[in-house]
Amino acid sequence: MPPAQAMQSNEAAMASKAMAATMRKQRLQDFIFHKVTLVFALSVLLVLAGIIISLIIGAWPAFHEFGLGFITTEEWDPVNDKYGALIAIVGTLSTSLIALLIAFPISFGIALFLTEICPTWLRRPMGTAVELLAGVPSIIYGMWGLFVFAPIFADYVQPALKQSLGQLPLIGKLFQGPMMGIGILAAGLILAVMIIPFIASVMRDVFEVVPPVLKESAYGLGCTKWEVVRKVVLPYTKTGVVGGVMLGLGRALGETMAVTFVIGNANKLSWSLFSAGNSIASTLANEFAEAESRLHVSSLFALGLILFAITFIVLAAAKLMLMGMTRKEGTK
Repeated sequence: MPPAQAMQSNEAAMASKAMAATMRKQRLQDFIFHKVTLVFALSVLLVLAGIIISLIIGAWPAFHEFGLGFITTEEWDPVNDKYGALIAIVGTLSTSLIALLIAFPISFGIALFLTEICPTWLRRPMGTAVELLAGVPSIIYGMWGLFVFAPIFADYVQPALKQSLGQLPLIGKLFQGPMMGIGILAAGLILAVMIIPFIASVMRDVFEVVPPVLKESAYGLGCTKWEVVRKVVLPYTKTGVVGGVMLGLGRALGETMAVTFVIGNANKLSWSLFSAGNSIASTLANEFAEAESRLHVSSLFALGLILFAITFIVLAAAKLMLMGMTRKEGTK
């Protein structure tokens, strides 16, 4: 073999070996990367499974003693070791529903203004202000609600609600009762203030990912801003909008300190939204450190398990709703 061909053959062999070594190194890197990310993903599931198992183990004595009637029983009496979760469940659901009913339209308006109407020079400062509100600690909201909001609410808002909505035939009972400034309605309003920044920030981000060409085409056809939002922006971003709403609802369901300050912490049921009540989170915050009997501690674990189940059901329902909406789109 001529020297030139031998040299070319050696160079080709060396290049082939180098390429094979590079490919082996890349396959090893991909294998390690795959396993590391798999461990990260499985760790989340393991932590979740550990939380569920610990809650079930802790709650078992309460369910064994009271059965499923624990969920529908009003009585919560640590003195006689008799416990029921109905008051806390009703308080949790009612305050979260009030918060969501108030926060959703306001958050939608904020996100719509920031993305479609707000002047460019004002968009960044307002967006930053909304994001900063999301970082305020919940105990600050609770202190503000108790010392600033509650007196104003009792002196001005509750009397007006009692004189107007309280006189209606069907919903009048909801706006009757003692006007102390704290209670279910006050807790719902404080929760609404807390979750508005979360929902508004998510909605703003998802509204901004809509391709400008879609909106410009709609404007070119003569659509108004509201028609563009309703027919272009919302259909394109509905998954993100629902995700933002669920994020806010999850924050409202599990909020502890702010609700504890303003809900009144009374273990009683009432039709009046002005009356004091309790939630699962506030009950846990108030009583876990002082629980002495085994049944008392187990009942608090049972409340935690019920709160976990409520959150899971809400998120599952949202996911099923999105799947149904996607399926309907495919049939059009």
